[in-house]
Amino acid sequence: MRKFLKVDPVLLGVILILLLIGIIMTYSSSAVKGYLYYEDPYHYFKADLLWVALGLAAMGVAVMIDIAFLHKWAKPILYAALFLLILVKIPGIGRTVNGATRWIGLGPMSIQPSEVAKLAMVLIMARFLTVNPYQIKSFWKGIIPSLALLGVVCALIMLQPDLGTTLVIAATVFFMLLAAGARMWHMAGLGLAGLAMVVAAIAAAPYRMRRIFAFLDPWADPSGKGYQTIQSLLALGPGGLFGLGLGQSRQKFLYLPENHTDFIFAMVGEELGFVGASLVVLLFFLFIWRGFRAAMLAPEPFLGLMAVGLTSLIGIQAMINMGVVSGVLPVTGITLPFLSYGGTSLLFTMIGAGLLLNISAAAGRSEEVF
Repeated sequence: MRKFLKVDPVLLGVILILLLIGIIMTYSSSAVKGYLYYEDPYHYFKADLLWVALGLAAMGVAVMIDIAFLHKWAKPILYAALFLLILVKIPGIGRTVNGATRWIGLGPMSIQPSEVAKLAMVLIMARFLTVNPYQIKSFWKGIIPSLALLGVVCALIMLQPDLGTTLVIAATVFFMLLAAGARMWHMAGLGLAGLAMVVAAIAAAPYRMRRIFAFLDPWADPSGKGYQTIQSLLALGPGGLFGLGLGQSRQKFLYLPENHTDFIFAMVGEELGFVGASLVVLLFFLFIWRGFRAAMLAPEPFLGLMAVGLTSLIGIQAMINMGVVSGVLPVTGITLPFLSYGGTSLLFTMIGAGLLLNISAAAGRSEEVF
């Protein structure tokens, strides 16, 4: 309990406010769909509350545990994540939705192995980069082993397929390598190589190419690949400065697909306007600031690199999601941390947030403002 009282109060406040906004917007955006499909406007809301409760409990545990435990168990957690990533592709075990096999069914619930893999990569990279800290200066002893592991995890996730999560993990590892002291020319080369691989991955899949064309001109295919982007913009536009009002969304009447998951930020913009959307963006920037602050104040490198990884993981995913919703980036199919409707994504986001709060407690309070 003492450790929980020492966590960064600003970081904790940001997490709880984002979570509260998510609960409110999940109900507002899913009530129509819940009534239509289940004759219960509270269907998704009740399920979301359950996941939030589980997430808060998991966050509390993550705050209280001994971080040394994670250093010791980083490898077993990675092995478990790899096992789940392989298991999800076995016929009869993996659950396919909209052409993607990303979930393992557990009765009425499901688990998304890529969410486990995201957290596992942060832990194993923090461990690897601190066990032999000077190796990061060597391309062959520091960079190549990191890329080999990243390549295995990303290849398994791409088989689902899931380019969005792959990009989030790759970008997170990039920032962790940078924070660990990798040479800038090594990182510049990695950045160019990564960009080339993304272009190749897009070119190799016709449906991804169609998404890129739809991103460049969504109105060229308004009832096909451009539909989600157009409907998302039609939600954001009428919101104006202060929004149409809570519960007054028009797009939630089955116009905008995934409006309570991937596109919940569009619902924020429509009902709460530019002010509400800007508040969400500001809260995520506050989260990133306090997360990196915890990294800088961390008493040991392992904790510092973990904080960099966890902050990057959540921050990058949030920026990509909001970029997609606002039409700045192509549709990728990833959720908005803390706000999107529950499930494995929310649960593991809360675990990551709990670990970050744990690190902030270990770092101690500082009056210095970064």
